[in-house]
Amino acid sequence: MSGSRKTEGVRRIWDKYKFVALTALAGVVLLAWPEGGTSSGGAEAAAWQEDGTSADQTALQQDLEEILGQIQGVGQVRVLLTLDADGERQLAEDSELSYSGFTAAPEDYSRSSQTVLVDGGSVETPVVTRRVYPTYRGALVVCQGGGRADVKLAVTEAVTALTGLTADRVTVAKSQ
Repeated sequence: MSGSRKTEGVRRIWDKYKFVALTALAGVVLLAWPEGGTSSGGAEAAAWQEDGTSADQTALQQDLEEILGQIQGVGQVRVLLTLDADGERQLAEDSELSYSGFTAAPEDYSRSSQTVLVDGGSVETPVVTRRVYPTYRGALVVCQGGGRADVKLAVTEAVTALTGLTADRVTVAKSQ
């Protein structure tokens, strides 16, 4: 008889607190669920080159060199940017969550996801839902006209406008 009472007591407690227990269980599952940090998953990995710079950083440095060279008096120019934090891209994913067992108390979960791709003609490209641009620590610009105050000012203003750096983090020097 005491076994029957225990079963009834457990059933009453379960009936009273089942939604709280299931909510807590769902929270634990979500906290333990791994993030999509693989290269085929949620975040796209930056392409790193042998010198330790990312492809985006190198492209920006080349663009800066090209555009700064167009400023009157600058001449030949080289740009070096140092990163404070890398940027990241978050890609759109098509996810499917399935479970087995009862809805109220599922026995097993499984999750699958695929990166959403857009057909761009000859190449399929991933859909970027969020992009965090890199933050820069500083910039060094070496140019032929770097000894002139007006060139230093123009170059500093251009670099601060394009990178978000403050003027005290941009150095302009005269090349040999």
